[in-house]
Amino acid sequence: TQKAIVLGKGGQLIKQIGAGARAEIEEMIGTKVYLDLWVKVWPNWRKDEHRLRWLGFALPPSN
Repeated sequence: TQKAIVLGKGGQLIKQIGAGARAEIEEMIGTKVYLDLWVKVWPNWRKDEHRLRWLGFALPPSN
């Protein structure tokens, strides 16, 4: 599943993502931060134009 891909084995990938994001945010604002990361699964998200646009995907115009 896509969720398993994002999490990685034993949650290692999501931990790496969080650590990198936290370090960048802390550097930007000059203080420690806590990030609570989670992965949400939407059924059929790849076919849902509204969700794809919300996620930042630019879709070609439909004919």
